[in-house]
Amino acid sequence: MLSALADGRTRIRGFLEGEDTRATAAVLAQLGVRIETPADGERVVHGVGLHGLRASVQALDCGNAGTGMRLLAGLLAGQAFDSTLVGDASLSKRPMRRVTDPLAAMGARIDTREGLPPLVVRGGHSLRGIRYELPVASAQVKSALLLAGLYAEGETEVVEPHPTRDYTERMLAAFGWPIVFEPGRAKLSGGHALHAVDVDVPADFSSAAFFLVAASIVPGSELRLSAVGLNPRRTGLLQALRLMGADIRVENERESGGEPVGDLLVRHAALHGAEFPESLVPDMIDEFPALFVAASVANGRSVIRGAAELRVKESDRLATMATGLRTLGAQIEETPDGAIIEGGALTGGTVESLTDHRIAMSFAVAGLVAGGAVRINECRHVATSFPGFMDLANGCGFALGVAD
Repeated sequence: MLSALADGRTRIRGFLEGEDTRATAAVLAQLGVRIETPADGERVVHGVGLHGLRASVQALDCGNAGTGMRLLAGLLAGQAFDSTLVGDASLSKRPMRRVTDPLAAMGARIDTREGLPPLVVRGGHSLRGIRYELPVASAQVKSALLLAGLYAEGETEVVEPHPTRDYTERMLAAFGWPIVFEPGRAKLSGGHALHAVDVDVPADFSSAAFFLVAASIVPGSELRLSAVGLNPRRTGLLQALRLMGADIRVENERESGGEPVGDLLVRHAALHGAEFPESLVPDMIDEFPALFVAASVANGRSVIRGAAELRVKESDRLATMATGLRTLGAQIEETPDGAIIEGGALTGGTVESLTDHRIAMSFAVAGLVAGGAVRINECRHVATSFPGFMDLANGCGFALGVAD
């Protein structure tokens, strides 16, 4: 998105060939941005400048990309033309008022279906900067407001109850936009320009999460995960697993494109239950399904609180993981904002992923230590975030196959 709005050409290396990122690129192409694909994992984006986007006569299809839809709502709120953002059946059930309400306070006009997609973003409305205190920590909402702030008169400031990932802030600074940020707070003014820079994307910590848990719980395991992004606003799972006694070392720490990067060496360890601080929740919100698996086979009780946000992801992840793991023999008491998990042994069985990619991959990890075969239904959305998951997993010891 920032490359599209920049002056000049940006080369992106390490581009994730997932459905979400491809959907976002397709939307930008509809808006008049030329994007080349010289090779897998690489994109060249010819920026059109802050005011160079063009209206699309067709709806902009975000697919399953909730991040894409929410950030695009902020970006499109400052345009001179109308846009309609649509998504698949799953995305069409995800709440959008958390974004559209603060954008409306900035002067945007966005019509919804009782707070749900599609979003009709009305162009031609002048935006004004506001100071907004997020009621619930959300990097998506923060980023949407900052993108709208590029087009707003005056200052836009976002204050969070807990710090969330700061990729947008770091990338805005890298693209030359004046921004002041610290954990839990970001502020910028409109009226500047973005300048193209080449970007190297580190390996994704959320994808690494499944392998961190897998190697931790399977006896005899040892894995090295190379060049993983270690932004402190993304590595809550690393801290959580260490609280459980995991053996994970960070080696070869360095910086790439303004982001901390390192190699993760993980070995099997006898995990024990833990009570996880709520302060970790924003920094591991996408990794909770994998953590549920680790807690289910650890020795003792684990307590998760403050994670109600999981109920409005691609599925209700609290309910979906609790139900599935109970099917596999785990003892889980679901609570409104978390769960209490008594660790033990897992059995085989059939579980539902409800087309949620992170749920499906987490149950695949559970299958490594289950007493029998685990069948996972509705796995087609794994390519949303991790298109090469099955091949990579089988290459390091999983035994995944496609059921009849």
